[in-house]
Amino acid sequence: MCADYGNKIGYRDYVDVFREVGIELRFPPAIPNLEPREDIRPTDVAPIIRSGPDGPEFVQLRWGFPPFKPKGPPVINFRSEGRRFERGRCLIPASHFFEFTGEKYPKTKWRFTKADEDWFCFAGLWRTGELPTGPVEAFTLLTCAPGPDMQPYHDREPVVLDRADWAAWLDLTRPEAELLKPRAAGSLNVEKVER
Repeated sequence: MCADYGNKIGYRDYVDVFREVGIELRFPPAIPNLEPREDIRPTDVAPIIRSGPDGPEFVQLRWGFPPFKPKGPPVINFRSEGRRFERGRCLIPASHFFEFTGEKYPKTKWRFTKADEDWFCFAGLWRTGELPTGPVEAFTLLTCAPGPDMQPYHDREPVVLDRADWAAWLDLTRPEAELLKPRAAGSLNVEKVER
C-alpha cells in the first residue's frame, strides 16, 4: 500500500508535458507554490489534476478520503479491480513513490521511479467528504495487483498511467480495465533508500 510519494515537478513541466499529450491544463489565477517534495504522506495537501467545468484543472487537495467509520484511518489507497469509476477521476502527479519491507522498525525503504520518464501520474479519485472540522475535498490513489517489478516488495501496486492514457482516464473514453493495470516488467526502476 503506497503511503509515501514525492513530487519534484516544476510549473513549466506541468504546462509543457500536459500540452504535449493534448491536455490544456487550467491553473489557479496565481501560480501555485510548487516546492520540490521528497515525501508526501497521508493527510498532506498535494497537487492533482481533475476535470472541472471548463476543462482539466490543477488543484491541491488533501491525500486521504475521510474514514468510513469513526476513528478509522484516512482512505489513502483504493482497490480498482472490478469497479467502475464514472465520476471523480483524477491524475496525481509524482516523481517517485516508496514501499517498505521488513517486520521491524526501521523498515527498509525502496524508491520506485518510472523507467522512461522523469515523472508520471497515478490514477486516482477525488471527492468531497466530511471531517469533524467540516467538509473537505480529498483524493486517494487507485491500486491493482502487483506487476513483476513490484511483486518482490508488496502485494499491491499503485496504478501508474502512461502519458498517452492521461486524457482517457480523465474523460472516461476507455474502460477502466484497459487503464487500471500493473506495469510491465522493466517499466519501474527500484533502488534502496539509504538512511
